[in-house]
Amino acid sequence: MKKTKYILSGGTAFAEKEDLQKLSDYAKKGWLLDRFAFLGYTLKKGKPQELQYSLDFQEHADDEYFMLFEEAGWQHVCTTGHATHIFSAPRGTKPIYSDIETIIDKYKREKHFVGKAALSILAAMVFLLLFDVMSLYGWLPEAVGTISEILLAILTVILVFPGLPYLAYQRKLKKLNNT
Repeated sequence: MKKTKYILSGGTAFAEKEDLQKLSDYAKKGWLLDRFAFLGYTLKKGKPQELQYSLDFQEHADDEYFMLFEEAGWQHVCTTGHATHIFSAPRGTKPIYSDIETIIDKYKREKHFVGKAALSILAAMVFLLLFDVMSLYGWLPEAVGTISEILLAILTVILVFPGLPYLAYQRKLKKLNNT
Protein backbone atom coordinates (compact mmCIF):
# COMPACT_ATOMS: atom_id res chain seq x y z
CA MET A 1 0.00 0.00 0.00
CA LYS A 2 1.21 3.49 -0.86
CA LYS A 3 2.48 5.50 2.10
CA THR A 4 2.75 8.89 0.38
CA LYS A 5 0.65 10.80 -2.09
CA TYR A 6 1.24 13.96 -4.12
CA ILE A 7 -1.55 16.48 -4.66
CA LEU A 8 -1.43 19.57 -6.84
CA SER A 9 -1.78 23.03 -5.30
CA GLY A 10 -3.95 25.73 -6.78
CA GLY A 11 -1.28 28.17 -5.62
CA THR A 12 -1.41 29.71 -2.16
CA ALA A 13 -1.81 33.19 -3.64
CA PHE A 14 -4.75 32.12 -5.77
CA ALA A 15 -6.50 29.26 -3.99
CA GLU A 16 -5.38 29.35 -0.36
CA LYS A 17 -8.79 28.48 1.12
CA GLU A 18 -9.41 25.76 -1.43
CA ASP A 19 -5.98 24.19 -0.84
CA LEU A 20 -6.40 24.22 2.93
CA GLN A 21 -9.89 22.72 2.64
CA LYS A 22 -8.55 20.03 0.32
CA LEU A 23 -5.87 19.19 2.90
CA SER A 24 -8.56 18.95 5.61
CA ASP A 25 -10.63 16.65 3.40
CA TYR A 26 -7.63 14.40 2.82
CA ALA A 27 -6.89 14.33 6.58
CA LYS A 28 -10.39 12.91 7.17
CA LYS A 29 -9.37 10.04 4.88
CA GLY A 30 -6.07 9.50 6.69
CA TRP A 31 -3.83 11.41 4.28
CA LEU A 32 -1.96 13.99 6.37
CA LEU A 33 0.13 16.85 5.06
CA ASP A 34 3.81 16.03 5.30
CA ARG A 35 5.53 18.79 3.34
CA PHE A 36 5.38 21.21 0.46
CA ALA A 37 6.35 19.73 -2.91
CA PHE A 38 6.96 21.31 -6.30
CA LEU A 39 3.63 22.95 -7.23
CA GLY A 40 1.82 20.93 -4.58
CA TYR A 41 1.99 18.95 -1.37
CA THR A 42 3.17 15.53 -0.24
CA LEU A 43 0.78 13.68 2.06
CA LYS A 44 1.60 10.68 4.23
CA LYS A 45 -0.72 7.88 5.25
CA GLY A 46 -1.88 8.06 8.86
CA LYS A 47 -5.01 7.67 10.89
CA PRO A 48 -8.01 9.73 9.77
CA GLN A 49 -8.29 13.03 11.65
CA GLU A 50 -10.59 16.04 11.77
CA LEU A 51 -7.97 18.71 11.12
CA GLN A 52 -8.06 22.24 9.87
CA TYR A 53 -5.04 23.84 8.25
CA SER A 54 -3.85 27.42 8.25
CA LEU A 55 -1.18 29.18 6.23
CA ASP A 56 1.06 31.96 7.48
CA PHE A 57 3.88 34.03 6.01
CA GLN A 58 6.76 35.01 8.24
CA GLU A 59 10.33 35.48 7.09
CA HIS A 60 13.01 34.36 9.52
CA ALA A 61 10.53 32.74 11.92
CA ASP A 62 12.10 31.92 15.28
CA ASP A 63 11.22 29.60 18.17
CA GLU A 64 9.05 32.30 19.76
CA TYR A 65 6.97 32.56 16.58
CA PHE A 66 6.27 28.82 16.50
CA MET A 67 5.64 28.71 20.27
CA LEU A 68 2.97 31.41 19.90
CA PHE A 69 1.04 29.22 17.47
CA GLU A 70 1.56 26.13 19.59
CA GLU A 71 0.11 27.88 22.64
CA ALA A 72 -2.94 28.79 20.53
CA GLY A 73 -3.45 25.10 19.67
CA TRP A 74 -1.78 25.07 16.26
CA GLN A 75 0.98 22.58 15.38
CA HIS A 76 3.63 23.49 12.81
CA VAL A 77 3.47 21.02 9.92
CA CYS A 78 5.88 22.31 7.28
CA THR A 79 7.68 25.32 5.84
CA THR A 80 8.84 26.29 2.38
CA GLY A 81 11.06 29.11 1.26
CA HIS A 82 11.87 30.06 4.87
CA ALA A 83 8.70 32.17 4.93
CA THR A 84 5.58 30.12 4.14
CA HIS A 85 4.38 27.94 7.01
CA ILE A 86 1.43 25.58 7.34
CA PHE A 87 -0.07 24.75 10.71
CA SER A 88 -2.75 22.22 11.67
CA ALA A 89 -5.17 22.05 14.57
CA PRO A 90 -8.18 19.98 15.57
CA ARG A 91 -11.42 21.19 13.99
CA GLY A 92 -12.93 23.95 16.13
CA THR A 93 -9.63 25.50 17.23
CA LYS A 94 -9.77 29.29 17.04
CA PRO A 95 -8.36 30.51 13.69
CA ILE A 96 -4.89 32.02 13.65
CA TYR A 97 -6.22 35.11 11.89
CA SER A 98 -9.68 36.10 13.04
CA ASP A 99 -9.89 39.83 12.27
CA ILE A 100 -9.48 41.80 9.07
CA GLU A 101 -6.42 43.78 10.26
CA THR A 102 -4.33 40.66 10.92
CA ILE A 103 -5.43 39.11 7.62
CA ILE A 104 -4.37 42.30 5.80
CA ASP A 105 -1.02 42.21 7.61
CA LYS A 106 -0.52 38.57 6.58
CA TYR A 107 -1.11 39.34 2.89
CA LYS A 108 1.04 42.48 3.03
CA ARG A 109 3.96 40.38 4.30
CA GLU A 110 3.57 37.84 1.54
CA LYS A 111 3.09 40.51 -1.15
CA HIS A 112 6.31 42.15 0.05
CA PHE A 113 8.14 38.80 -0.01
CA VAL A 114 7.14 37.87 -3.58
CA GLY A 115 7.44 41.50 -4.66
CA LYS A 116 11.13 41.56 -3.75
CA ALA A 117 11.72 38.49 -5.89
CA ALA A 118 9.74 39.90 -8.83
CA LEU A 119 11.56 43.23 -8.62
CA SER A 120 14.96 41.52 -8.63
CA ILE A 121 14.02 39.59 -11.75
CA LEU A 122 12.67 42.72 -13.44
CA ALA A 123 15.90 44.59 -12.67
CA ALA A 124 17.96 41.79 -14.22
CA MET A 125 15.67 41.86 -17.26
CA VAL A 126 16.22 45.61 -17.71
CA PHE A 127 20.00 45.13 -17.72
CA LEU A 128 19.74 42.25 -20.19
CA LEU A 129 17.51 44.34 -22.43
CA LEU A 130 20.07 47.12 -22.28
CA PHE A 131 22.85 44.68 -23.26
CA ASP A 132 20.70 43.45 -26.14
CA VAL A 133 20.10 46.99 -27.43
CA MET A 134 23.78 47.84 -27.02
CA SER A 135 24.73 44.80 -29.10
CA LEU A 136 22.22 45.85 -31.81
CA TYR A 137 24.06 49.19 -32.13
CA GLY A 138 27.43 47.47 -32.18
CA TRP A 139 28.54 48.74 -28.78
CA LEU A 140 28.80 45.15 -27.53
CA PRO A 141 29.58 41.95 -29.42
CA GLU A 142 26.63 40.28 -31.16
CA ALA A 143 27.08 37.20 -28.97
CA VAL A 144 26.24 39.30 -25.90
CA GLY A 145 22.92 40.23 -27.53
CA THR A 146 22.14 36.61 -28.33
CA ILE A 147 22.91 35.50 -24.78
CA SER A 148 20.87 38.42 -23.42
CA GLU A 149 17.86 37.39 -25.51
CA ILE A 150 18.06 33.80 -24.29
CA LEU A 151 18.37 34.90 -20.67
CA LEU A 152 15.49 37.38 -21.13
CA ALA A 153 13.25 34.54 -22.35
CA ILE A 154 14.21 32.39 -19.36
CA LEU A 155 13.68 35.23 -16.87
CA THR A 156 10.30 36.03 -18.41
CA VAL A 157 9.17 32.49 -17.60
CA ILE A 158 10.68 32.66 -14.11
CA LEU A 159 8.99 36.03 -13.46
CA VAL A 160 5.61 34.27 -13.59
CA PHE A 161 6.27 32.53 -10.26
CA PRO A 162 6.64 35.65 -8.08
CA GLY A 163 4.90 38.10 -10.44
CA LEU A 164 1.47 36.48 -10.63
CA PRO A 165 1.29 35.84 -6.86
CA TYR A 166 2.26 39.49 -6.29
CA LEU A 167 -0.70 40.57 -8.41
CA ALA A 168 -2.99 38.08 -6.64
CA TYR A 169 -2.01 39.42 -3.20
CA GLN A 170 -2.46 42.97 -4.46
CA ARG A 171 -5.99 42.03 -5.56
CA LYS A 172 -6.76 40.33 -2.22
CA LEU A 173 -5.55 43.39 -0.31
CA LYS A 174 -7.65 45.70 -2.45
CA LYS A 175 -10.75 43.59 -1.74
CA LEU A 176 -10.00 43.46 2.00
CA ASN A 177 -9.38 47.20 2.20
CA ASN A 178 -12.72 47.85 0.50
CA THR A 179 -14.68 45.84 3.08
